[in-house]
Amino acid sequence: MALFQKKPQVSDNLPLYTIGAHKTVLLIGLGNPGKEYLGTRHNIGFAILDEFAQKNDFPAWTAKKDLKCQLAINNLGENRVVLCKPQTFMNNSGEAAQAVQHFYRVYNQQTLAIYDELAIPFGQLRTRLGGADAGHNGVKSLIGHLGADFGRLRVGIGAKASKKADAADYVLGKFSKEEKGHLSQIIRESNAIITEFIFGAELPHETRTVI
Repeated sequence: MALFQKKPQVSDNLPLYTIGAHKTVLLIGLGNPGKEYLGTRHNIGFAILDEFAQKNDFPAWTAKKDLKCQLAINNLGENRVVLCKPQTFMNNSGEAAQAVQHFYRVYNQQTLAIYDELAIPFGQLRTRLGGADAGHNGVKSLIGHLGADFGRLRVGIGAKASKKADAADYVLGKFSKEEKGHLSQIIRESNAIITEFIFGAELPHETRTVI
């Protein structure tokens, strides 16, 4: 493989050459740091990236204080893949995302955010490029720092119980016993979507019903 590879003319704003890898892809899983948030609905983005890192032989997560996140980096095929778990707490996720984008020179077209979505039924996954924050403070922070035109993988956590509970309490609560029985399937399909994003040309606007 040549050291320098010419990139396709996707946008005048993109660099023409990259070194070593064909492209760099940034995956941002949203969540809150700390053991007390493990297994909560709001941390599904962290859980999905943890599984993706394990299944694809990424090195151990490294704390990057200057980038305000935990990082894991590996090459998949000809693509350099950067996994980012912001450590700023959910509402300031954009600070870490922006720092990582600037450091690794990644653009929104190569960025995918993975996060929970209360308005989507549990068991559904939706992908799209761009859009509003839908009341999600983590996504609101991402838009404020990156702009709106990054890729999204929205993981449904809505259920009948969510309509009766306080929204903040619900998203920060643990998955129910019944929901936990389906999580491995949801995470597995999410990782399939991530793999498609890494090796594909464009993120589709689609809904997948997992259960």
